Amino acid sequence: MNITLVRHGEVEETYQGCYNGHNNIGLSLRGHKQAKDLSLKLSSKNFDAIYCSDLPRAIMTLEHLSYKQEIIFTDILREKSWGKHEGMKFDEIVASGEVKYENFIQWIEALDGEPYEQFTQRIEKFFLSYLPSQNKKNILVMTHAGVIRTLISIVKNISLEEVFSIKVNHTSFIVYNSTDDTFTYGDSGENI
Repeated sequence: MNITLVRHGEVEETYQGCYNGHNNIGLSLRGHKQAKDLSLKLSSKNFDAIYCSDLPRAIMTLEHLSYKQEIIFTDILREKSWGKHEGMKFDEIVASGEVKYENFIQWIEALDGEPYEQFTQRIEKFFLSYLPSQNKKNILVMTHAGVIRTLISIVKNISLEEVFSIKVNHTSFIVYNSTDDTFTYGDSGENI
């Protein structure tokens, strides 16, 4: 099974560089252009199934692609919720004095919202249990950078800190081959 994992386009300027989580925000003008460019890159690919996060930034990105099959929108593909910190930048959170950064894992656990372990279990169950049970060969998943990185962390058994250093640009796509557990940048063919 091949899963083409796509990160949504760039978000509205106010929310760039923020912990956006479950925020209902749309794309910037650049994000719409990125989505149009993505549609050209993916136009020759055929997918047996398409899944999309139910958040507007993912839906708006997918709207630029032209596929005729049913799209399954799901909250399972949402980014991790950051609770009251959603829409805030790192510096804003630190300046509030409520949370102090000590290290990567401590920081993720200190922010409220969805516990990271619960988020990880949600991603693992969807990609490693649910999708294989659907008996599809080529699947498109429109989602968020945190979801993509967390899946790589699970499959490759690498730390969150290490996986979050992997670049996942807006509208970039990474292909996961479940047969040999490889991840490849869709644009370059380079392995992760």
